[in-house]
Amino acid sequence: MHHRPFGNTSLNVSEIGHGTWTMGGMWGPRNDRSAINALVKGIELGITFIDTAAVYGHGHSESLIASAFKEAKQKVSVATKIPPKNFQWPAQHNIPLEETFPKKHIIELTEFSLKNLRTDCITLQQLHVWSDQWLEQGDELFETISLLKKQGKINYFGISINDHEPNSALEVVSSGLIDSVQVIYNIFDQEPANKLFPLCQKHGVAVIVRVPLDEGSLTGNITRETSFHKKDWRSRYFTKERLEETCQHVDQLRKDTQHLGKPLSHIALQFCLAHPAVSTVIPGMRTIDNVEKNCVVSGDALLKEVDLEKIKKHCWKRNFYS
Repeated sequence: MHHRPFGNTSLNVSEIGHGTWTMGGMWGPRNDRSAINALVKGIELGITFIDTAAVYGHGHSESLIASAFKEAKQKVSVATKIPPKNFQWPAQHNIPLEETFPKKHIIELTEFSLKNLRTDCITLQQLHVWSDQWLEQGDELFETISLLKKQGKINYFGISINDHEPNSALEVVSSGLIDSVQVIYNIFDQEPANKLFPLCQKHGVAVIVRVPLDEGSLTGNITRETSFHKKDWRSRYFTKERLEETCQHVDQLRKDTQHLGKPLSHIALQFCLAHPAVSTVIPGMRTIDNVEKNCVVSGDALLKEVDLEKIKKHCWKRNFYS
């Protein structure tokens, strides 16, 4: 497993991190034993960065991480997230910061995550949504973050950017007030590379890439015949028309990458890691099999420039979340 600097912090993190939303709920039936096994296997294979959130099963994913640490007899860096108090995703740019992340809420949710993780300190605390409109209203927010750092309850602070809105965090990246950003970036959604990534490199802000496999479409395992469990939120994300359109794009991508002789998921992760601004990529992994397949990507030769340029032509702007 290769490691990369985490922005200007003292951390070096594994290129492949572990995303845990799928363990908390909303992805069909849960299998806690499988999830813990996957987390332990990831640690054994060199994963040193796990991302979670207080809302993933109302702390369930955080608790599974704590159980995995106990079984692995080893802890690694954990990033979690504070949900907006008004529970609005994505962030509404006209809603004041005091309604989304007041001081009391930040402290209470940090304590909630500390309890779930069974730890005294969180490596990286993040806001689960962000709007640059809040920057001028952020005195209390950043004072609260400073307090939590002084108390030793968190080490670093970052934000998770709205789905498909990478430019909504450019001002906070330039402010020097955050250590990291978490953003959607994959073969289909390449917009962060235009403005956000260069700015992060300039200011030493770490980049955590989420949704590198486009909610599963870039694994190559979703077909026109795929039927999602009624408790899997993707039954709403990939409607019949959207599924057909997605498969058409995946088919074209396969044609342009089949000469590489690698699984589509492997190529998708390689694409993300090819950008020098990226610190770590956090695919969701609930099984040992997925962990093993994804960890193999780290250390593999990066895609050649000619292949990257061909893959970049598959950029596809759309928002299935809305």
